[in-house]
Amino acid sequence: MSTFDTRVPAVVLRIDPNPFHHGTLGAVRSLGRAGVEVHLVADCAHSPVGASRYLHRLHTPPPPGASPADIAKVLHRVAAGIARPAVLVPMDDASAIAVSRTRTELASRYLLPDLPGTLPERVADKAELAAVCAALDVPHPMTVFPDSAAEAVRAVEMLGSPVVGKWSRPWLLPAGSGLRSTRLVRSAQQARELYARVEEAGSRLLLQAFLPPGPGRDWFVHGYADRGGALRAGGTGRKTHARPRGAGLTAVGRWAPDPGVRALAERLVGELGYRGVLDLDFRRCGSTGRYHLLDFNPRPGAQFRLFTDTAGLDVVRALHLDLTHRPLPAGAAVPGRVFVVENYAPLTALRPAPGGREAAWHASDDRGPGRALWGLWGRRVAGRLVQRLRRQGAARNGTAGTRPVRQAAVTRLPHQACPMDAVGVGEGERAGSR
Repeated sequence: MSTFDTRVPAVVLRIDPNPFHHGTLGAVRSLGRAGVEVHLVADCAHSPVGASRYLHRLHTPPPPGASPADIAKVLHRVAAGIARPAVLVPMDDASAIAVSRTRTELASRYLLPDLPGTLPERVADKAELAAVCAALDVPHPMTVFPDSAAEAVRAVEMLGSPVVGKWSRPWLLPAGSGLRSTRLVRSAQQARELYARVEEAGSRLLLQAFLPPGPGRDWFVHGYADRGGALRAGGTGRKTHARPRGAGLTAVGRWAPDPGVRALAERLVGELGYRGVLDLDFRRCGSTGRYHLLDFNPRPGAQFRLFTDTAGLDVVRALHLDLTHRPLPAGAAVPGRVFVVENYAPLTALRPAPGGREAAWHASDDRGPGRALWGLWGRRVAGRLVQRLRRQGAARNGTAGTRPVRQAAVTRLPHQACPMDAVGVGEGERAGSR
């Protein structure tokens, strides 16, 4: 695309330490291919992203748990080195919230959507999102906010097992705690154990009615709300394969137009006054057919490159074009296009894709990340296998008591996998990965 103002660089920001966040690579490639100078503020020590030929420079990120003020300091330091205004692209919830809180002081160095500072945090907060849905009459799973362990047990009895347990602000979960942003709760005992960790989690516990997964039930909407409030780029898609199965991040997604879901997203944008990139997760109820909003992510979803139209436009490119006052090219949707995360769905990556396919890691014009993926991924899998064997050995030797029982007894979803979890159990992260 030749319509970009290539004098304006982009700074891609990710605080979540997940080294296999393919959405970050998608943003680097998308803007780099358009001729934009791309700077990345993220931990790429063990990530394939650092091998991309489209990455102009890698910058040291703020440490996990850094305050918005500390994150702003890092961004000011990066901006000083660039020495010209840049488009800022947060890639996880923690980044998006920190940028929104410090928007006023960052605006002198970065181009940002005109978004109220409290709105990203409001929609990313699972408890606040339930209130937003109630106020706007948007379907949302029945949600209970227990104030005691006894209330958590009663919620399980009322909603019916299993229920979905979520922390309202998953970006606050401490590293190494073993806590996950979302998990299934199958018993009263598990409800008590989860509630006992509220203080450690740093935010409220939610218990939601479980909407069973099934074929054609998991949907997502990506889009860019421009300076005038119109929802541009992106599209509606269906999750056809999740990691883990039925409750996790999108391993395989397909572009599938759905006017009803799109209209619901447009209504949300209009009534909230939202501006910028968004990623919404829905699950269709098998009995009523209604689409329930599970997550509202105020940043690009990890699979945003699925929605690349015939003009080459995606939501990250739309952000750069709009903030530099360039026109967005008019392209057509590509229904049937497929997005595949190869390390989660290797067989699908090898099958024919008549509607076109985007691979998360492998690209003919940027081979470095694909080459790096398998060695890094193999070491990660081997490391986890060794840890599991050690735990099993400790259990056989009678030393399992050194590990909290509640962590071993509960079915949990991966930290970095929640756009549409199991009521979803919303995709994306630990708090931002999908």
